[in-house]
This record gives sequence, C-alpha cells and structure tokens, in this order.
Amino acid sequence: MPETSNIVIDIRMRGRKNSNGELDEAAIALKKNSRKPKGSKFSQQELPACKPILTPGLVIASFTIVGVIFLPLGLASLFASQSVVEIVDRYDRDCLPSNYSNTPLQFIQSSKLDKTCTRTLTVPKPMKSPVYVYYQLDNFFQNHRRYVRSRSDKQLKSRQSEGVVSTCKPEDSDNGKPIVPCGLVAWSLFNDTYSFTVQNKAVQVNKKDIAWKSDKQSKFGSDVFPKNFQADGLIGGGTLNSSIPLSEQEDLIVWMRTAALPTFRKLYGRIETDLEANDVIEVQIQNNYNSYGYGGKKKLVLSTTTWIGGRNDFLGVAYLFIGGLNLLLAMFFILVYVFKPRPSGDPSYLSWNKHTTKSTN
Repeated sequence: MPETSNIVIDIRMRGRKNSNGELDEAAIALKKNSRKPKGSKFSQQELPACKPILTPGLVIASFTIVGVIFLPLGLASLFASQSVVEIVDRYDRDCLPSNYSNTPLQFIQSSKLDKTCTRTLTVPKPMKSPVYVYYQLDNFFQNHRRYVRSRSDKQLKSRQSEGVVSTCKPEDSDNGKPIVPCGLVAWSLFNDTYSFTVQNKAVQVNKKDIAWKSDKQSKFGSDVFPKNFQADGLIGGGTLNSSIPLSEQEDLIVWMRTAALPTFRKLYGRIETDLEANDVIEVQIQNNYNSYGYGGKKKLVLSTTTWIGGRNDFLGVAYLFIGGLNLLLAMFFILVYVFKPRPSGDPSYLSWNKHTTKSTN
C-alpha cells in the first residue's frame, strides 16, 4: 500500500508543473504531505550491524567465562559476609514490666512510668571499630502511600516555605500555625535511646555524619528550625531541639529517608572503640517508641562492616548459583557437542525442509 500511494503521488505531481517546468503550489503541498521516507541508510534500515553467529564454541566459551568470573566473586562475597560480627537483640518484649505484659499500650502511653530498661550483651568475636549501632523495626510500613506523601520537601529545605503544609495532613498545623517539620513521617520519629557500658566504663556513641551528605546539604535547610513540633495533645515520637536547624538534626534526616520494606534498619550511631571477644556490654535503653500498637518488633543491632557492607549472604549465594549454573550448562553443551554433533549451517534442520506427511482423504 505505501508504494502504491507514492506512485499515485508521483503521477499527480507530473501533471502539476507550470510553463517553466516547476511544480505549482498544490504539487509542493502534496509532496510535503507524503509519508515516503528519505532515501538514507538509516530510514531504509541499511546501516552496518554486527550479527554474531552462535556457534557451539562461542556458546560454550561464554558460559565458561561467566562461570569462572562469578564463582570467585561469590566465594569472596560470602567470605566477607561471614566475617561480619553482628549482635542482634530484640528488647520490646523483655523491656515490659511483668505487670504490663498483657497491657503494653497502657505502659508505653503513660508519661508517669519509668521506661528505662537494662540489657546485657556478650561480644562473640572481636569487633574492630567502627562498630555500627542500628535500630531495627519490623512490621512498620514506611512505604505506605499515605505515609510517604505526608511531608513537605519545600518546607524542609527553605525557611520561606514553612507555610507550605498542604501535603502534610493530618499533622499540618497546630492552632492555625504551621508545624515544622510537618507530616506523619516526621511526627513518628523514632525516640528510643541507647547508652553503652563495657567493664564499668561508658562507651561513647558518635552520632555525627550518620546521615547522607546529600540529604543534609540539599534536602534540609540550615535556616529551618523546628516550630510547634509535637506540641499537640497526641505525641507520635521523638522531639526536636528548636534551637538546632534541621540540617543538623541527623536523627530526623536518617528517619525521613523512608524504607522500602516493612522490616528495616536505620543507623543510630557508631562506637569508635574496639570490642574484644567475651566482653560484656551493658545497654541502658529508654523504651519510649510505641511499636506495640501495630504489633511491631524493636531490635538493637551492633555490627561491623567489610568491603561489601554489613552481613548479606544473598549476594554471595547468588554469585555462586549463577556461576555454578553457567559451568554446568557449559559442560552439558560440551557433552552434546561431542556425542551428538551436527554440522554448522545444515539446511536439513530448517523447518521448511523437514518432511511433512499430508493427510489423505
């Protein structure tokens, strides 16, 4: 059909030339409306291209190379992951007084009860500094659409935009005045605290530079200060120092980088002293955060790191699986090629060359 239409257009234009042999305006307009592509190599799909032929040797070599590369990577990743020393302690249940074991909400919502809890941890292996301190929450859906949207990035970044709270409902204003920072994400700020003692000596936790540098410089303004935060009757989580700008409130910055999964860890700080094997760590916890209302769990995590980060066996196992699978496929194709060879480019294997029997009536 396109070729026929082009022929018709050419025939029409032949009869629309003036006395000087030039096309008239109607012929020029008809030529402009033509969908005939220009006669270039690109429009005619004549550009040079690489068309590799998958010979048995090339396929076997490709699988072998992938296997040889992935297997050492998998072993190195798995070894690095196993060398990470990690201590995980769930404390939300054990930090409840025995008389509130059946009524945890009554305990956590009371401002008159002492929330101090002491836990004892034993270091299984030497932990070289820095030792990273995380808090882990389970069954907390920070990726919920309504929760993620309840914030104002403009307000967090600039003092002039502190009144931009239209996306922060229901935590947008208090007595007609905007809340800074507004929204459910900031309102639910994690507020459990940890202090560590080893051999009756206090161990300091460095909370500097625990947030992303890009977040501190680009997303949180140095001229934005907390206002009316947690001032209403319903308190969600932690409070903020109104004399410190948001760009220096690193606990808030870490919390507001919302997690993608319902089980997540967030960095609390760093212990910058080595911990020896069998050291007894006494942790004093202020159990303030309400994870009981939604059936969540709270865990304290102490972990070292390697070149792949924290403990993550999945990466090494995945490399080993892919590398082993490729080597098995390479061996399989070698056996097929040796015991059941076929000549390359044999036309007898083409579908239209195969003998087909026609049904006779």
